[in-house]
Amino acid sequence: MAKKMSFEDAFGRLNEIVKNLEEGDVPLEESMKLYEEGMRLGSLCRSILSEAEERMKSLASEGDDHSGKGDE
Repeated sequence: MAKKMSFEDAFGRLNEIVKNLEEGDVPLEESMKLYEEGMRLGSLCRSILSEAEERMKSLASEGDDHSGKGDE
């Protein structure tokens, strides 16, 4: 089973793909493959960020739950 790519690795590869496509020196077939890979990486990055956001919200909520106790 393949190891899940980190956000930093996925984002770095996505930036490489964007740079290659923007330069315009890539043949059409390879451009299509890079575009598809870029779309997958973009989706992975959004997913990882969404998970991180939910974790942060959960941690903030837990902190709010504990912040008022014992102050009386």
